[in-house]
Amino acid sequence: MPPYFFLLTTYISYLLLIIFGHCRDYFGKRFGDKKRYNALKVRNGLAPLTDDFDSFYTRRLKGRLDDCFARPTFGVPGRFITLKERTADRLNRHYHYTGNHIETLNVSSYNYLGFAQSEGPCADAVDECVKKYGVTAASPRGDSGTSDLALEVEREVAAFVGKPDAMVFSMGYVTNSSTFPALVSKGCLIISDELNHASIRVGARLSGAVIQSFKHNDMTALERVLREAISQGQPRTHRPWKKILVVVEGLYSMEGTMVNLPAIVALKHKYKFYLYVDEAHSIGALGPRGRGVCDYFGIDTSEVDILMGTLTKSFGANGGYIAAEKHIIDKLRATNVCSIYGEAPSPFVLMQILTSIKLINGEICPGEGEERLQRIAFNSRYLRLGLKRLGLIVAGSDDSPIIPVLLYNPGKMPAFSREMLKRKISVVIVGYPATPLISSRARFCISAAHNKDDLDRMIRACDEVGDMLQLKFSSGIAGGLEPLPAGVAPENEAEWRKANNVPIKPPRWDVEEVIRRGAADCKLPLR
Repeated sequence: MPPYFFLLTTYISYLLLIIFGHCRDYFGKRFGDKKRYNALKVRNGLAPLTDDFDSFYTRRLKGRLDDCFARPTFGVPGRFITLKERTADRLNRHYHYTGNHIETLNVSSYNYLGFAQSEGPCADAVDECVKKYGVTAASPRGDSGTSDLALEVEREVAAFVGKPDAMVFSMGYVTNSSTFPALVSKGCLIISDELNHASIRVGARLSGAVIQSFKHNDMTALERVLREAISQGQPRTHRPWKKILVVVEGLYSMEGTMVNLPAIVALKHKYKFYLYVDEAHSIGALGPRGRGVCDYFGIDTSEVDILMGTLTKSFGANGGYIAAEKHIIDKLRATNVCSIYGEAPSPFVLMQILTSIKLINGEICPGEGEERLQRIAFNSRYLRLGLKRLGLIVAGSDDSPIIPVLLYNPGKMPAFSREMLKRKISVVIVGYPATPLISSRARFCISAAHNKDDLDRMIRACDEVGDMLQLKFSSGIAGGLEPLPAGVAPENEAEWRKANNVPIKPPRWDVEEVIRRGAADCKLPLR
């Protein structure tokens, strides 16, 4: 947590924005520009489709930093991304395109393994695929959309994640939102991590099952919910639940934290529930073989009943998959509305998936897949340690390629984004409602395509902008400290500090020292 001064100013900033926004709405609807406020008024007996209260946050708060979102790009979103330069009026209602282009370092795309490329073995295979299969299946899977290529991809995906069978979808969001209604229904219970993705929440609501949540990654809270649910049964009747499904993510996209999978598996053995793990961000990006959180923790995939993942992020394609036992996949093929009514994945997308998996496995270009996995592991730890040593508050797990830097104050979100753009770096800023109200942040997504010079450039830019926006308020508890001396174990650190009178000091390293020592220190346990 930051000093209380920063928390107080964050709340005050939101309070002022809300007060002034409501005042402008009140007087604007009565005395302001009619064209601008007509959409918020009752007209000809019709209620407005856009309610002034429901749309308040979007109009009055988000609108002030809209120039930091949806910046038009063109070309491949790889190591660099090219933006179309634009200028905006004071409240970002209108944009003017200058005709110029800006090439920026890309730490905003989910290009974890660097497969967002227009050349190389994947691009060559896709080019040949278009000549053979065309660009569309022109049919749902249940009609004529099940090609030999689709079946081969499903076999490869199942083998890659370690499950007997798999099913691919044409959209990652729909993979979750359409699967839950096919798995659970009335009389079932879904227990969901409070920070699960919106697609999980939507799918859970559509299923008709009862939904309960538990505090993020808190195994004590999860066990408490499980004990209560099992002992009390269904509401009113207290009959036993038909099914209990615990839903978590492997790697959380806003927090950069990993699921505590070993603890959840231990609870699964104790309480006998089904486990659904969303590996949208972890598959390909975590584990020595890129197989996700099961690979990272060394847990057999048979311990997880259903593995979900997207093919957009680590594989440079799009869509998603469900991997499970064959009888579960057979049921999904028969009852999942996306499979029945949705279009099948495009052939060239399937070829991108197939080629990238084979490259990771070493079946083509031996050694390149292993090198990509090693690079993303090094890059993630190197940048995270560097930012911590500068004094920034960095959330998430040490090996996560998602690196959130806490900004807190809403005014610092657009300022951070614009200052980084001046330094030709594209970043993502995230605020409420995607995060808690006071936890606005910048989010860096690391790729195997980045090299050390790119990361050093990021560290120097964050050092400058961190000083400018007063972001260096880490206490040192969250990391960035010197490695312990040889022979001092982490569990003996407190005793060693007391004996040698070495207090914990907030890390405020010189940026050049951070860069000089980072490559060696990031290979040690991060502190």
